[in-house]
Amino acid sequence: MESQKAPENHPKQRVVCCIGDVHGYITKLRNLWSNLEAQIGPPDFAAALIIFLGDYCDRGPETRHVIDFLVNLPHKYPNQAHVFLAGNHDLAFAAFACVLPPPPDWSPASATWGEYAASEGREGWYRGEGFEKMHLQGRRWGGSIRDRFNTAKGMEYKGSIYDSGPTFESYGVPHGSADLIKALPDEHKKFLADLVWVHEEDDVCIETEEGIKHCKLIAVHAGLEKGKGVEEQLKFLKARDTRVPKVEALSGRKNVWNIPKELTEYPTIVVSGHHGKLHIEGLRLIIDEGGGFENKPVAAVVLPSMKIVRDTDVLAK
Repeated sequence: MESQKAPENHPKQRVVCCIGDVHGYITKLRNLWSNLEAQIGPPDFAAALIIFLGDYCDRGPETRHVIDFLVNLPHKYPNQAHVFLAGNHDLAFAAFACVLPPPPDWSPASATWGEYAASEGREGWYRGEGFEKMHLQGRRWGGSIRDRFNTAKGMEYKGSIYDSGPTFESYGVPHGSADLIKALPDEHKKFLADLVWVHEEDDVCIETEEGIKHCKLIAVHAGLEKGKGVEEQLKFLKARDTRVPKVEALSGRKNVWNIPKELTEYPTIVVSGHHGKLHIEGLRLIIDEGGGFENKPVAAVVLPSMKIVRDTDVLAK
């Protein structure tokens, strides 16, 4: 009897979930989490790499509950790996709470104000207790914008240029109050202090028409700047250099939309949130369908399948 050849064993690829901007909507986050677990299956989900793309706070009413959910994940899912990227909103929240890493040269936080000083009056920068030691983005975050109508979004600002009013209120203090710092639980301060500005993975797989493709993955809230060397940018982002008043990779728009050309030499996924859009083009993944709007979903992309999962999905039981 002729022996049969044993089938080849292909190692199962680890599931990677990249979750878009939550912006203070705890019910959306919980529903999305449940849908991800149902879609992926509990065993694979329990061992997945979960990358949160930033902007946990502002706009939605329940930032405190969102951060509670996030800080508890390592205890509830000990076999998952969790990456919490800083979004521009989170960096500003951390700046107001005075938990940003100190600049490498120990320069004063006020050194970040000068370049944007002409905007202080219009944006109503925070001038309350402790403002002298606050990074620019913390002052913008805790301030009160003069013109209350946001013409770009067609709605009222919620307190500051960052729509931070609901975040203050979620901790039981009025918008712009220095009491927020006292109201923040220590574990929330640590969460904000520990947020990373970029995350890299050397071997992430995606399904393509040609089959499974092995890629490098770079996750950063807004994207990588064009016209600057990638290694230089990654070094800066890993160092979390707070001498810079505005971090383009966390807050830029058109200049961080595309994958830098030098990354095309080796297939590299660049995944971001931030842009208020769901955009998949080749290996450039932008996962921010919600944008902080109440009536829009929070989305995630699952790798290697490239499946989009939303909090609004109604999955068959």
